[in-house]
Amino acid sequence: MPYRLSASLSAHANDVKAVASPTNDLILSASRDSTAIAWTRSAQSSFSQESVLKAGQNYVNSVAYLPPAPGAPQGYAVTGGQDSVINIYALPCPKGEPSFSLLGHKHNVCALHTTEDGTIISGSWDNTAKVWKDFKLLYDLVGHQQAVWAVLAIDGGQFLTGSADNTIKLWKQHKNVRTYPGHTQAVRGLALITDIGFASCSNDSEIRIWTMEGDCVYTLSGHTNFVYSLSVLSNGDIVSSGEDRTVRIWRDGECAQSIVHPGISVWSVSTMPNGDIVTGCSDKVVRVFSASEERWASAEEQKAFDDAVAAQALPKDQVGDVKKSDLPGPEALTQPGKKAGEVKMIRRDDNVEAHQWDSATGTWQKIGDVVDAVGSGRKQLYKGREYDYVFDVDVQEGVPPLKLPYNANENPYTAAQRFLEANDLPLSYLDEVVRFIEKNTAGATIGSSTQFSDPYTGASRYQAAPAASAPSGADYSDPFTGASRYRGSAATSPPPPATPPVSTGGDPWTGVSRYTASNATSPVTSPQPAKPTLGNVIPVRTPLSFRQAHVSAMQAKLYQFDQALRNEISTGYLAMYPQELNLIEETFTYLTQAVSHPLDPPSKKLTHNHIDAIIQLLERWPQSQLFPLMDLSRLVLAFCPTAYLDPALRARFFAALFKGAGWHDPWSTPLPKSRETNLLFLLRSLANVFQDGTTLTDGAWAQEILDTLGGIPYPVLTNSLRVSLATILFNVSCTGLRENLSSAVRDRLVGLVLEILQSEKTEGEAAYRALVALGDIAFAAKEQSRPLSAEQQATARQVLSILPTTFTESRVRDVSKEVAALL
Repeated sequence: MPYRLSASLSAHANDVKAVASPTNDLILSASRDSTAIAWTRSAQSSFSQESVLKAGQNYVNSVAYLPPAPGAPQGYAVTGGQDSVINIYALPCPKGEPSFSLLGHKHNVCALHTTEDGTIISGSWDNTAKVWKDFKLLYDLVGHQQAVWAVLAIDGGQFLTGSADNTIKLWKQHKNVRTYPGHTQAVRGLALITDIGFASCSNDSEIRIWTMEGDCVYTLSGHTNFVYSLSVLSNGDIVSSGEDRTVRIWRDGECAQSIVHPGISVWSVSTMPNGDIVTGCSDKVVRVFSASEERWASAEEQKAFDDAVAAQALPKDQVGDVKKSDLPGPEALTQPGKKAGEVKMIRRDDNVEAHQWDSATGTWQKIGDVVDAVGSGRKQLYKGREYDYVFDVDVQEGVPPLKLPYNANENPYTAAQRFLEANDLPLSYLDEVVRFIEKNTAGATIGSSTQFSDPYTGASRYQAAPAASAPSGADYSDPFTGASRYRGSAATSPPPPATPPVSTGGDPWTGVSRYTASNATSPVTSPQPAKPTLGNVIPVRTPLSFRQAHVSAMQAKLYQFDQALRNEISTGYLAMYPQELNLIEETFTYLTQAVSHPLDPPSKKLTHNHIDAIIQLLERWPQSQLFPLMDLSRLVLAFCPTAYLDPALRARFFAALFKGAGWHDPWSTPLPKSRETNLLFLLRSLANVFQDGTTLTDGAWAQEILDTLGGIPYPVLTNSLRVSLATILFNVSCTGLRENLSSAVRDRLVGLVLEILQSEKTEGEAAYRALVALGDIAFAAKEQSRPLSAEQQATARQVLSILPTTFTESRVRDVSKEVAALL
């Protein structure tokens, strides 16, 4: 039977952040209204409040249950919250006052879990977890680099913790015995899986199933936003909840049912012994869902719930672009969906409705009306995407302004956190940035207009006081300098010109100060074009590089693969030798400092021995396990150019990288994921070779690279690979502005650039980079009095006449005119 609403428990005055359901007759809920509530089931099978637990005025963000003990025949409720105190209430608790208070954490207690023997484990924003027994501190679990968002007690002596540092750690007593890397964003929930190990969920929208030994068995993908909480049913089904308004039930690796809620964040999910599911939501309501028909709510209550879900307004960017004239009518709902959670949009009169397929009931469920609060004619482009506002933010005098994009239907804290993280700025500025957004926009949100993100996490919801509106172009005090340095570009203003910013650090590609490649895991550094005359982009003299990285995660993955090879008799000979291990360790030590302090490089440089160790591993490891080595090579090529100056060593290094990426293997579509990943790192590595300071006086090696790149069938490349390839060619064109390229190198470069411009029909960023490369080539040809051949010029003019009709962006049109004039 499908799960349907069983009960709605309304008493909280703010978001329900956590729920626990240890028995069929008891539910504990914790809320941002500073209370926790114990709900008990009456003889009539309905739940009612038994106790309201309140120890202060701060948010209560976590809750758990301790089994009966002397002095507490009905057990204890355990709560943690913003005041950093863990409070323990003996149930029933008519006065609502704690029996015990555990002190020790220094910040918000956001996670709690307990065992049958009375052990408590707590996780906090102070980067630690703590284990308590008999209401006294037993262990401090210290090792995470950021907040501990998830805790799980396996038994009284083994514990799992998940953190905002993207890792999960296994502890035996107070010792960290294993670390599980894999998630790319904060780990938010953990749950034990019988006979396998455990499950984890993350802000990266994925659920991973792990063995205790560290193997990720499989991944559950379906949530479209942060996944906050996990629980496991007695039959082994996994239940998850998240920021996409849904609770999802997973069976045999597939989503069996998706239950949409009338609130943005389903903060927490718990399961009862009888198989019922309990949820806590940002709409202040605790809900129970049941697969047993005898426990279903009345038809009137179920209809009220469905109507509340259907009444939600969804921004069109949450469900895809909407063109009303292309949408089918209600008759489309007669066709069944292909999988649980599939969303279909239909046109009903002048409205657009979103419906989700419920595979459990075999019906389409309306989940909202699709709206577009700000017309597309008022949008502004930033990094190829449309936004309602793009604000300039001056961080300090003499430094180009940063761009803060914002959509009216976004949550201000989410936009502010994204801005701070993208520009490596402290999260302590979060509230200042949000106040600016709220003052300069009249934002629309999904559901309640007062639901925003939590200033403490950037992801959590809280009820913000409405901000006074101000003209969107108004100045506001800059949190970075204290001056009135914000300059908001309202969506109603004319769009910014395609000309890149004149100041050093501006990005000629988008007119902003930082560029991130499509689907890139590592953003490229800011290019620094020469100061152009008004209206001109060409020449762009500073190459782009792919330098940013999470070095510790890369290192952990590399060592994990090495250990896996070492543990198998058949592959043990492939593992790192002691000398190689030492050299790789030194390489990571060097890169850790180089990446985090690029202006203060380590004094001890890498040598040819370090490069040789990487080559040896590239040549003998299996391709499926090469990607951390390929990524390591990307950074070495960027930060250690002196280590591979020897021509013979450089040739070996490049040959190993091409071999590791399977460059000479047969090409097919689609590319296997492992090969695509290795190819991406290869192309980014080569882009990092051609930087300021690179000289092509002896251009034979560069010509060999270009010749090899010319052997790829361009249509087989994914968009991110195309952008990376175009970046290499652009970087070589920058070298051509500094020195005269040999005729052979220049001819090969021109041929590859023109091939991209002729072949590319969909990836605008790749086309634009190739276009700018052509502009640099034409500029250098004129400056050096070395005109291109008549055939090259004719092909270029033909391409330039067609390109603006394929890619209608103003930047393509304007630069095409510039390049044509240079020819």
